[in-house]
Amino acid sequence: MLSKGAPAVATTYNASGKDINFALTRSRSIGFISNHRQYNVFLCNSSARRVSPLLAVTTGEHSNSVASLHEAEKEKSLGNQLRLGSLTEDGLSYKEKFVIRCYEVGINKTATIETIANLLQEVGGNHAQSVGFSTDGFATTTTMRKLHLIWVTLRMHIEVYRYPAWSDVIEIETWVQGDGRMGTRRDWILKDYSNGEIIGRATSKWVMMNEDTRRMQKVSDDVKEEYLVFCPRTLRLAFPEENNNSLKKIAKLEDPAEYSRLGLVPRRSDLDMNKHVNNVTYIGWALESIPPEIIDTHELQAITLDYRRECQQDDIVDSLTSYESQSPDDEQHLTGTNGSAVVSSETQRNGQDLSRFLHLLRSSGTGFEINRCRTEWRKKPEKR
Repeated sequence: MLSKGAPAVATTYNASGKDINFALTRSRSIGFISNHRQYNVFLCNSSARRVSPLLAVTTGEHSNSVASLHEAEKEKSLGNQLRLGSLTEDGLSYKEKFVIRCYEVGINKTATIETIANLLQEVGGNHAQSVGFSTDGFATTTTMRKLHLIWVTLRMHIEVYRYPAWSDVIEIETWVQGDGRMGTRRDWILKDYSNGEIIGRATSKWVMMNEDTRRMQKVSDDVKEEYLVFCPRTLRLAFPEENNNSLKKIAKLEDPAEYSRLGLVPRRSDLDMNKHVNNVTYIGWALESIPPEIIDTHELQAITLDYRRECQQDDIVDSLTSYESQSPDDEQHLTGTNGSAVVSSETQRNGQDLSRFLHLLRSSGTGFEINRCRTEWRKKPEKR
């Protein structure tokens, strides 16, 4: 039994897998009901009465008022009703499913790294909306809006073990954690929805910026109190290993670079709701100076970006790239203490024919660093 006004596609919520797969192809980010509509289903289904405390707070169960629940329903947009995304049972992370569209794939008919990064950003924003954060700005809390504060990306690390193909359905889970006085950390895990295989992971660090002065600001206790209630109580990491690539520092690429693409100009469409160049755009700029022979024979396995300076529409950007020399630490990953091969995902990746690059995005006019980046490439698999 669904609330009045639920879209027709919601009728497939408890349907067979075949019906659900059909429904997935009917919308971009697939969904039948919002989190609040899901709560209505729980109320009417004796076999699914488990409602997380977080979901109960966001739906107004604490007041035990059906009227309040319906009022909250009215405020939800049609987009939220159609989105197949919801909080997990503990209310401390969020999952959403997507169909890979034809305009999101490259020449191999697999999703591009920009597509993956955009979906990560989309899921993060939808997670924030699902717990009641504002859509006026990216996941801003009440206190942040009063003080004109916004979140900006400090670092992003993405690893893709297998790229989804056109028409594949993927599920992305995300959660947020406090990361000291200066910001927060958001992690993601990507799965093939058909078999549950983990096909990618990502992590990021975010800091607060004053929207008027464009200066960084510490996260106050008031802001922390607003978002920590939605975070896991214990540390939860997409990359639990101590020596994972997401933690490695990126050395500055010095001139002369081996490859370059000069004079990149931000388009109006590159700007985001915070009025600066969106963080995903930097990925495309960094890859502009990758040598063609790598693009033709390899695919991106991992990318790490350190965002050094805000980029505006009037900035002109140079993209520089050079091969990264292999360090002794990388060599050690290939053998165990007794000289035998270490059986691990890290070893398997390093055992492939990999190419590593350092990238630098800088302002053409001032020479200031905008972004440092490291990429790791593996041989392309056979076409699917």
